[in-house]
Amino acid sequence: MRPLLEARGVVKHFGHVQALQGADFTAYAGEVVALIGDNGAGKSTLVNVLSGVIAPDSGALLLDGEPVQFSGPQDAQRRGVETVYQDLSMAPDLDAAGNLYLGREIVRGGFLGRLGVLDRPAMRREAVKAFAELGVTLKDVTAPVAALSGGQRQSVAVARAVAFASKVIFMDEPTAALGVVQRARVLETIRRVADGGISVVLISHNMPEVLAVSDRVEVLRLGKRVAAFKTANTTIEELVGAMTGSLDRTLETFAATGSTSAQDSQEAR
Repeated sequence: MRPLLEARGVVKHFGHVQALQGADFTAYAGEVVALIGDNGAGKSTLVNVLSGVIAPDSGALLLDGEPVQFSGPQDAQRRGVETVYQDLSMAPDLDAAGNLYLGREIVRGGFLGRLGVLDRPAMRREAVKAFAELGVTLKDVTAPVAALSGGQRQSVAVARAVAFASKVIFMDEPTAALGVVQRARVLETIRRVADGGISVVLISHNMPEVLAVSDRVEVLRLGKRVAAFKTANTTIEELVGAMTGSLDRTLETFAATGSTSAQDSQEAR
């Protein structure tokens, strides 16, 4: 199976600091692939490159097997790539529908539309539909998101990404600061999104969650991909060993599992 999104030999410098030293990455349709690594491994830089926030110094990005150069995050979004950041990037005073369509509001038809008048009923109808498809339950979609629980706010952020993503969603520490019940619901939502055919890239330090929800795991260390695992065939000890460099057979493991497809991963679960 051809990767949906792929990075090959990506290099990125910030002054004298080389954040990425020929990093590779693959994501397949319909899978959850976890991207892990210790602090300073280059995860954030790689995600920023893959989502169009920054341009690489060298290397190649491929989307659906075709070379691509994102001119910015809006360009990546137009091509079906969305990101859910750890801070969620939401407007707390707006309701769930307003946040779902933030920056992509629906305007009314005719003269009022030309004046920029928003079609709030339409946005709320579409928001309710989007939440229902993900199994997200909100008692009042007109309430400001500031009044929602942490899990509900996270679900709104995920729903916003899903509503506009057609290919890939990056999720940066999506369960940070959530309670046990809320965390479980967010993980269920992530799994449901991938089962719908979208590739979900999970960036997380929580190894039990990585093993619970992902199909594959790719490991960065010192700006390079050093290992890839089928989640069903690995352990926390192996993941930590690959992250820290203490796992002697890291490269051997990658050679054996680096080409794993989403279909193979799902069969293994």
